[in-house]
Amino acid sequence: MKVIQASNIKKQFDDVEVLKGISLEVNKGEVLAIIGPSGSGKSTLLRCLTQLEHIDTGEIYVCGQQMVQTQNNHAIYASPTDLVKMRLETGLVFQNFNLFPHFSALRNVTEALIHVLKTPKDEAKSKAISLLKRMGLEDKLDAYPCELSGGQQQRVSIARALALSPQVLFFDEPTSALDPELTNEILKIIRELANEKMTMVVVTHEMNFAKEVADRIIFMEEGIIACEGAPNDIFGSAQNDRLRSFLGHFNI
Repeated sequence: MKVIQASNIKKQFDDVEVLKGISLEVNKGEVLAIIGPSGSGKSTLLRCLTQLEHIDTGEIYVCGQQMVQTQNNHAIYASPTDLVKMRLETGLVFQNFNLFPHFSALRNVTEALIHVLKTPKDEAKSKAISLLKRMGLEDKLDAYPCELSGGQQQRVSIARALALSPQVLFFDEPTSALDPELTNEILKIIRELANEKMTMVVVTHEMNFAKEVADRIIFMEEGIIACEGAPNDIFGSAQNDRLRSFLGHFNI
């Protein structure tokens, strides 16, 4: 089953064309890693797939439902009701955590359960506690974000995303704001989710992690998908000159 399908999506900010006709598919249970230099459009692509940005033209399907199509060279989105349903099928973990600073770790996770899914408070609390325990945060339920390390905040944000039971989980550079030790904490959690066949799209600069965990890798360059393939193809004998140059900056 194809969880995400995007066809020829384009996005422009002022005079800068950030996405120049991106097409991709994400299959259920697959881990797709997106790599590439800064400014290549990786984060913008994730924001378009999760409705944080609107595309200019193209088509996007989420779990078989059409989010957006193009008519007369204009993007036409589905109804607000349908968009909400599709939004609940996707979860996004940001690089800078994006937690509510005035909410405890527990409330950061329960808030959407109670107010979006209308889950009873006791049930929402039970689910949130279970997820936070899974993240190794059972002793931080009442802590506020300012009282947590960066790694702990990112684990709360992963728990928050998982709480809504999305069909696909997007990660936008989930370790970029963390030091190496905390980075390993987050990568361990993503590995565990991959082993459970959670469908994930991970934008990352952690090349060894991408090589180890991803089923498929996309290399983006200047708003296009320059090449894609299995990890062995991407890291083994890359045929693309720009990809070889990019990978040369990493110890793989």
